[in-house]
Amino acid sequence: MSFYCQIRHETFSAISVSYLIKKSLFSLWEQPQMQIKLDESSNTTSIQPDMASKVSNSVNQQLERNHQQRVKAWRVATSIGVSFKYAAAGVTYAFNTQRNFRIHCVMGTLAISIGALLSLTNVEMAIICITSGLVLTLELLNTAIESVVDLTVGQNYHELAKIAKDCAAGAVLVSAFASVLVGLCLIAPKVMILFGI
Repeated sequence: MSFYCQIRHETFSAISVSYLIKKSLFSLWEQPQMQIKLDESSNTTSIQPDMASKVSNSVNQQLERNHQQRVKAWRVATSIGVSFKYAAAGVTYAFNTQRNFRIHCVMGTLAISIGALLSLTNVEMAIICITSGLVLTLELLNTAIESVVDLTVGQNYHELAKIAKDCAAGAVLVSAFASVLVGLCLIAPKVMILFGI
């Protein structure tokens, strides 16, 4: 396992350990031989040694099961080249399946081309490129969120799934409007001068 994978696993373990401890304590709560004593003076919970070892074993087992599931859940990039390959696969998928992503690609290319023809300054061209890239990035995130939501709820309707999808689409819409305003502010004056308006 690579250093990157170890970091991701340790981060996951740190985030989920609190949940796992609570889950283990809850599952052991009903066992009569287990007792959790509340120290009223300090408002802290003291766990008997035998219970602590069982909780620790339960947490370790759960972490190991989660790790095994996560290893099977994705393919880890073994090199930078493979990482770029996965990223390119995501962009290709979005381009092939998402109509709005293709529209944003065409509009971004058009805005950059017009800016180059009008001899915009380097700063103005950078602003157009960043704005176009932001719209495409949010479109990719929108596609990812929609895929995860569909994976979670399947064919069932859920109000929270609708909210997640609507908000992701709204983020793309806001960025698209902002990019149009940026384009008008930078390109329209040059066009007006060119045509003597």
